[in-house]
Amino acid sequence: ISQTYKSTREEIETRRLQDSQTDPEETSPSEETPSEAEPTSTVENKAPPQINLLRNSNSRFNLWQDLPEVQSSGVLSILQPDEIKLQEAMFELVTSEASYYKSLNLLVSHFMENERLKKILHQSEAHILFSNVLDVMAVSERFLLDLEQRVEENIVISDVCDIVYQHTVNHFSVYITYVSNQTYQERAYKQLLQDKPAFREVISQLELDPKCKGLSFSSFLILPFQRITRLKLLVQNILKKVEEKSDRESTALDAHKELETVVKACNEGVRKMSRTEQMISIQKKLEFKIKSVPIISHSRWLLKQGELQQMNGPKTSRTLRTKKLFREIYLFLFNDLLVICRQIPGDKYQVFDSAPRGLLRVEELEDQGQSLANVFILRLLENADDREASYMLKASSQSEMKRWMISLAPNRRTKFVSFTSRLVDCPQIQCVHPYVAQQPDELSLELADVLNILDKTDDGWIFGERLHDQERGWFPSSIGEEILNPKIRAQNLKECFRVHKSDDSQRRKLGSRNRQ
Repeated sequence: ISQTYKSTREEIETRRLQDSQTDPEETSPSEETPSEAEPTSTVENKAPPQINLLRNSNSRFNLWQDLPEVQSSGVLSILQPDEIKLQEAMFELVTSEASYYKSLNLLVSHFMENERLKKILHQSEAHILFSNVLDVMAVSERFLLDLEQRVEENIVISDVCDIVYQHTVNHFSVYITYVSNQTYQERAYKQLLQDKPAFREVISQLELDPKCKGLSFSSFLILPFQRITRLKLLVQNILKKVEEKSDRESTALDAHKELETVVKACNEGVRKMSRTEQMISIQKKLEFKIKSVPIISHSRWLLKQGELQQMNGPKTSRTLRTKKLFREIYLFLFNDLLVICRQIPGDKYQVFDSAPRGLLRVEELEDQGQSLANVFILRLLENADDREASYMLKASSQSEMKRWMISLAPNRRTKFVSFTSRLVDCPQIQCVHPYVAQQPDELSLELADVLNILDKTDDGWIFGERLHDQERGWFPSSIGEEILNPKIRAQNLKECFRVHKSDDSQRRKLGSRNRQ
């Protein structure tokens, strides 16, 4: 875990250094020294290193070039700098898998197989808590053995992404099962801590063991989801360093595409579990003043909810004399439906209007004075009565207004054009502090994530699009640093287009088919 954190911090510092260099004559290392397609035959005659990462995961060698076998072979003076960087990227994937496997092993041997814990937990509780972690560990072991074998074949690693591809396609579905259980796992853990003092006591004692290095039990439980996401980023890092139009680029693209499919399936699994429960909870709180709308649907989920102020009376009579100029209303916005309510006693909401999300339009009111600050018009092209309706709504802040406007009408043009248009140099930001989303329209960010800034507010919020997966959402501006050097922004986009070029060709094929 510490190795991953260190490499992420190094990535941030490298980008900071590059961003501060604005000399137009400067070129990136890859432009100055194109790497050789294949290492020379001299390298192949050297004895292969005996890494044995699975059996000796305490190896003090975090870098490929620090391995004694590499140091003594002379390959460092033969290989181009770009090839050495690629070797390091592939070696990091292997060593980080060894570290991850060791942590999984600890979760099983130290926690799951603890005799005192076994006596406390009912079989069904243990099953929810640990899920299919044994399957996940077996898959990691098999994967690591194949990676280790590849590293031992030759001092200079030929490729690792072909192995990643094979294992992702054939074995990584166990991750989807494990991660989809996350909602129930978290709830079961909280319930056990609350209901069973003996469980709480044993877990606390086990966490204090030096083997855990100060990490909590729950941090071990989330390892598989962290790993599958991290693996995708490690393959992206390799993809940035391989030669264009080479076999290694092809295998990296294939591996990345399959990993992306698994990560998306994991995310979808988690969402489905929590969404179903959330929709049932909302349904119970709604009382319809109008014709009832069935809320629960397998294809429906909540995007945003919250209170806004509705201006009373028609738009023409904007008198500021009355204190009751605005009245509270409450909105539930789903991916395909808007429900407009008033809060009533007993934590209930009375629905008085609704509209399909696709039939919503928004318009900002500008220069209207302090009383009408953060006010926007919401138009329902076809409401519950099959008529057009307009609402003048006031938000509590500029960021809240913009967040509602973007959620209500997602196709509305943002302040800055998305990078997917590929026409405009869009502002960019890199994440220097991790952020966990607090609302459905927010984006959780990891260290070193790079995003295009699509919109920003005066009160410290940014609406961004993450480059590596095109996920969009809001986050506080304080967690990032803007990338000011246009050359670095262009380089980030170039790397991103390269990662997704196989997906783009698929999209173009589908697009032409749809037009036909």
